[in-house]
Amino acid sequence: MTPVDYEYLRKFLKERSGLDLSADKQYLVESRLLPLARKASLPGIPDLVLKIRNGDGRLATDVVEAMTTNETFFYRDKIPFDHLRETILPGLIQARAARKSLRIWSAASSTGQEPYSIAMCVKEMGAALAGWRVEIVATDLSQEVLEKSKAGVYSQFEVQRGLPIQHLMKYFTQVGELWQLNADIRAMVQFRQLNLLQDFSHLGTFDVIFCRNVLIYFDQDTKAVIFERMAKGLEADGTLLLGAAESVVGITDAFRPITERRGLYQLNPARSGRPMGGLMPQPLKIAAAR
Repeated sequence: MTPVDYEYLRKFLKERSGLDLSADKQYLVESRLLPLARKASLPGIPDLVLKIRNGDGRLATDVVEAMTTNETFFYRDKIPFDHLRETILPGLIQARAARKSLRIWSAASSTGQEPYSIAMCVKEMGAALAGWRVEIVATDLSQEVLEKSKAGVYSQFEVQRGLPIQHLMKYFTQVGELWQLNADIRAMVQFRQLNLLQDFSHLGTFDVIFCRNVLIYFDQDTKAVIFERMAKGLEADGTLLLGAAESVVGITDAFRPITERRGLYQLNPARSGRPMGGLMPQPLKIAAAR
């Protein structure tokens, strides 16, 4: 791949997906796109770039998907899901007792492990959420990974990464060498295609937003824009969860960190003008689902 081709791909990927590749990531592009070039019966990446320049929309989409499909696994980093079970959901159960409804968004949901982990956490709340309407919306740029997510079928390797054995036995059915999530868990999640670079106000407002391990690929200006949009889409007492290597500090004052809750953020009332109310109350004692 020539330097000119690499610079074209850097600009193309940033415009299409927000992916901000540094000058030293050529090896990563080659490792991701060489298999794609071979699949398209092309001699190499220069030929692939030429076809994109000439308007091959299908190939352009394939390039974006190849470069933005990131690693994920069930209950990734564990701590955010502990916070969801032990503090966030119990607090929302108290705060939303009158309306009995919750909305949770998993942004950049990849192959579905994150939203399905959220769904299992909700299921584990048992009787505490009986009669409630809980909507989990999962979005991703890649249509390919969304289709995999909807099927809810995972390999032995995938279910061994982060998934407690009791949840595997409780919520999955073995199909040959694969494992499929049970229909009741799959039905809890709505999958939609979405580019975070575009307006997402049509999704409505959420009580909880998971946007983990995706913003690290964006530049500061792009992150700032996305944070501003998410601030408008989060309830006044809602919670934003970021990845372990991500933060709002130095990027936006729309959010503030939650003390002693690493990776959790709330709207900054001084900025939003919206009172936060009695947020993060003492956790309820939850009767787990049987």
